[in-house]
Amino acid sequence: MLSRCALRTLQGNKSPAMCLFRLSSDVAAGGERDLVNFPARVRAIDPSPVRMGIFPSEWFEAFYSKTGVTGPYMALASVGTFLCSKEFFILEHDFYAGVALAIVIFGVVRTAGPGLNDMLEKELTKDEHALKSIRQGEIDQLVGNIDQEKIAQADATVWEDIIIAKKEAVGLQLEGAYRQRLHDAFTQVKMRLDYQMEVSNVVRRMEQKHMVDWIISNVKNSITPAQEDAALKKCISDLKALA
Repeated sequence: MLSRCALRTLQGNKSPAMCLFRLSSDVAAGGERDLVNFPARVRAIDPSPVRMGIFPSEWFEAFYSKTGVTGPYMALASVGTFLCSKEFFILEHDFYAGVALAIVIFGVVRTAGPGLNDMLEKELTKDEHALKSIRQGEIDQLVGNIDQEKIAQADATVWEDIIIAKKEAVGLQLEGAYRQRLHDAFTQVKMRLDYQMEVSNVVRRMEQKHMVDWIISNVKNSITPAQEDAALKKCISDLKALA
């Protein structure tokens, strides 16, 4: 983006141009960046392939379309010959000592390199897993905190329902007390009415008993002994007739 802004400025754009860039992904999300022709760079896990131990393979591949397969080697040899002939690169005793050291190092790397590489890969993998576990643990902890916060928010909003439930419970208690008082009033009124009814019944029974006793006593007093004997004889004769 900076190169395009500079090119636009060099082409004589009269309008003042301001070049802004953001490091976040909002630029790509907003459609301001061509991700097809200019994709985002991804950091490589493994190093790029090299030739002869130090030269990148991209340099050799750049010669193939012009010079063929042997072009890079010939260019390297010609440049080395030029440097040596002009004594820009002097072949003194340090050079030969360096060549011997390079051969020794190359042999050591070729023999002990794979094992050392595997050991380092294991250590890196172990460290990576440890760091990822720390990251995942923090993520899990934050997710748990979010869940707890949601539960706390839900609990905080439940107080309205709790108040409504308490009001309903108090209303039910008031209704129960009201109905209990109605029942008590009904019971007391019924007891008084039953008492009045029982009093009237007792008075009526006493009057009836007194009237019956008075009639029976008057009837007994009006019957003479002769009438009793005549009635007794009449009963005996009736029993004989029935027999």
